[in-house]
Amino acid sequence: MEIPSLAALKRELNLLNEKELTNLVLDLAKFSRDNKAYLYFKLFEKDNPRIFIDQAKEELDLAFMKANLSNYYVAKKGVQAIRRMLNKNLKLSKDKTAHIELILHFCKQMKAYGVLSYHHPVIENLYNVQLGKAEKLIAGLHEDLQYDYSIMLEELG
Repeated sequence: MEIPSLAALKRELNLLNEKELTNLVLDLAKFSRDNKAYLYFKLFEKDNPRIFIDQAKEELDLAFMKANLSNYYVAKKGVQAIRRMLNKNLKLSKDKTAHIELILHFCKQMKAYGVLSYHHPVIENLYNVQLGKAEKLIAGLHEDLQYDYSIMLEELG
C-alpha cells in the first residue's frame, strides 16, 4: 500500500464534515498513546501553556525515581530509556523554550541522581549531546532569554 502525500490527505480532510472529522480524530487518538497525548496538549495548551512543560517534567522526575541506578550498566540503560521518553515529549511541542527547559531539566536530574559519577563514556556523551542540543536551541532565542538560559546551562556544564 502506498501512503499518500500530506497534500492529498489535506484535500480529503477538507471534504469531510465536522462530525466525520471529529470521529476520525478520535479514532487516531485511540490508535496510540502518543496521538492521544499530542491531541491533549494541542487542545489544552491554549488555556495553560505551561501544562505541557509541567507534565513532561513530572514524567521525567518519576522515571528517574523508578530507574535502577545501582551500577553503570543499568544506569546507562535507564538513562537511555528516559532520554527516549524525553525525545517523545519534545516531538509534542514546537516551542523552543519548552524544548530547552525539558532538556535542561533532564540534565539536572542526571546530575542530581548521580548518574554522571560513573564516568562511563556513553553516559557522559549522552549528557554532553543533550547540553549541546540545549546550547544550539538557546542560540536561536531572543537575547534576554539567551542570557537566562545560558546561566542555567553554565551551571550544568
